[in-house]
Order: sequence, then structure tokens, then C-alpha cells
Amino acid sequence: MVGGYRVITLCGSTRFKDAFMETQKRLTLEGNIVISVGLFGHSGDDEVWTEGTKEMLDDMHSASC
Repeated sequence: MVGGYRVITLCGSTRFKDAFMETQKRLTLEGNIVISVGLFGHSGDDEVWTEGTKEMLDDMHSASC
């Protein structure tokens, strides 16, 4: 908990962008701090596929789960 708020990390495939966004919104409105995916490579965020970026993002995400 941080300042009385639960911290929730969302994990899963970026193919499910809509589900991530809906879940993040619901959990935030319920009073939680939500850590989620920042880029969705399977949904058009092409920056994910540049050299070294996907590996860095995967490592960052794993560290937060």
C-alpha cells in the first residue's frame, strides 16, 4: 500500500489493449494505484519493435509484477 491505497500491477498480453484500458479505469475509479502497460505493440505502438526496446519493456514489466 502507498498512502493507504492498494497498488495493483496489470500483467498480460498487449493483444488485449481494450481489456487493459477498461480494467485500469475501473480499478483506478475504485481507489487503487494501477501500474499497467504503457505501449501496446500488438495494437499499433510500433516503437515497441525497435532494437532493444521490447526487451527493456519486458524486463521493466517483470520487475513490477
